[in-house]
Amino acid sequence: MKLSKKMEKVINDQINLELSSAYAYLAMAAYFESTPFTGFAKWMRVQSAEELDHANRFFKYLVQRGGRVVLQSIPAPNCDYKSPLEAFKTALGHEQKVSASICAIYELAGAEKDYPTTSFLKWFLDEQVEEEQNVTELLAKLEVAGDHRIAILHLDRHAGKRSEEEEKD
Repeated sequence: MKLSKKMEKVINDQINLELSSAYAYLAMAAYFESTPFTGFAKWMRVQSAEELDHANRFFKYLVQRGGRVVLQSIPAPNCDYKSPLEAFKTALGHEQKVSASICAIYELAGAEKDYPTTSFLKWFLDEQVEEEQNVTELLAKLEVAGDHRIAILHLDRHAGKRSEEEEKD
């Protein structure tokens, strides 16, 4: 069963969004590398790698379904933040945008009775719940920490323990 042209386009758009997210997280990592917060930098690099994995999953799926991958330009991300709190608020915004996009693709798949795509998207729907939760929890802790440098350094150390292996299914 070949994908509709509309589905092919939205999956290509999703690939672009995932790559844009990876680029944004890499920019956040670069910001953190210029600060004492190297743990947050590592957290963002791991997140960037995850977003690349998501883009590759959509890429492979599109090819499997007979679609054509059309890569699009990626806008330059913000590379400067006032604080870790601001960076993680931006990260949450990215995750919410990705979640909304995946939900829209899922709705389209349902409307088109494209059951293979609804099945494929199930993993992403579950993954986005986890993605938003991870960022929200760290964001909430940063909000509680406020301007207390020791607390922020503790959170940074904790964030630096995140590894790519833990994130794989």
